[in-house]
Amino acid sequence: MRSKGAALLLTVSLVVIVLLGVRAAMRNSSAAVAPKSGPPPVPAILGLSRAQTVPVYLNGIGNVLPLASVTIKVRVDGQLERVGFVEGQDVKAGDLLARIDPRPYQAVLENAQATKARDEAQLANAQVDEERYQVLVKQDSIQKQTYDTQVALVRQLRATVQSDQAQIDAAQVNLDYTTIRSPISGRTGVRLIDPGNIVHASDATGLVVVNQIDPIAVLFTLPEGDFQRVNRAIQQGGRERLTVRALSRESAELLATGKLLLVNNQIDTTTGTVQLKATFPNAIHVLWPGEYVNVQLLLGERDAVTVPASVVQRGPQGLYAYVVNNDDSVSMQTIKVASVQDGIAVLDEGLAAGTRVVVDGQYKLKPGSKVTKASSTSGTAPGAATASSTTGTAPGGATASAPAAATGSAGPPSGATASAGAAGGEGR
Repeated sequence: MRSKGAALLLTVSLVVIVLLGVRAAMRNSSAAVAPKSGPPPVPAILGLSRAQTVPVYLNGIGNVLPLASVTIKVRVDGQLERVGFVEGQDVKAGDLLARIDPRPYQAVLENAQATKARDEAQLANAQVDEERYQVLVKQDSIQKQTYDTQVALVRQLRATVQSDQAQIDAAQVNLDYTTIRSPISGRTGVRLIDPGNIVHASDATGLVVVNQIDPIAVLFTLPEGDFQRVNRAIQQGGRERLTVRALSRESAELLATGKLLLVNNQIDTTTGTVQLKATFPNAIHVLWPGEYVNVQLLLGERDAVTVPASVVQRGPQGLYAYVVNNDDSVSMQTIKVASVQDGIAVLDEGLAAGTRVVVDGQYKLKPGSKVTKASSTSGTAPGAATASSTTGTAPGGATASAPAAATGSAGPPSGATASAGAAGGEGR
């Protein structure tokens, strides 16, 4: 009985061992046949590079200046009797600004007028005597010398009357100078002298400064290397046809659009720059004297490839973009950015129109990563166009002809890879 039980136990043990071996073999075979799974595709906002007609700008920094600035000074001495303006008031040419006590100058004028009246009376008497002597000398009743002397006296008195008139004119001018009027239309500044003070024509300070701020001017500089491009644009279309834009330095907001007025007649050899001046209508006073602004000089338009500004990334080797290949993997493509304007990057090199690029979500990617279009849950990504769009608008209003970029939700801020939305330099 013991031998039969041992044999049965041995048989059962062998069966268990065989079953375990078969199970292990099946597991190994299954593991060998199952394919290795890679990382899942990374959701990203995708778009397309686009062919557009874009404006060509030269960028500079400018200083806002009044188109005309006049320091109002007195031209005669006296007591400042009244001031006819309020600080910060808009005045027109000819408006009363101040008045000096006119009484001393009125007295001088009246004295000159009286002197002239006396001398005119003497001249009239001398002319009567001259006529009488002329008759008598013909009758040989007086000597001719007496007549000649009378003729000379009449001429002398005429010269005296002319001198008197000059004195009257000078006195009238000085009297007019006691009333001070604005020579230009503009805005007054701080009042520098109060009524009641004695003012002198030799005073270094004036009464007030009047600045013409509508229209207003902006003086800006460009590198001397840009002069030939500006000169060619002037030769082709005329200086007055070149558009200049003034933008806020803080927000890049467009403040005003004007026309080029002046290209200075020489290049500053100390700085290697050329000065230019533009005029801007300024009815609502968005530009103010002394303000610094960014300036864009529009030279014309050109065809270029554009992408949303968020496509542009900066790495150790410079600027690049993530390009989506046919198999949905991504690769890094070096690009050259001409300018960034209104959320659009204008490229000089690197991409052809219609190339798929990553608009947002680059911080999750590395070369070779697979991407999938992220679902749109929070609106359109910054700089991405709707997928159904067939045309677009370039910065400045030009029409594009390439398909627009896809839409999707914007991803979180870039971490390891910084966005180069402001990487563009001057428009070329």
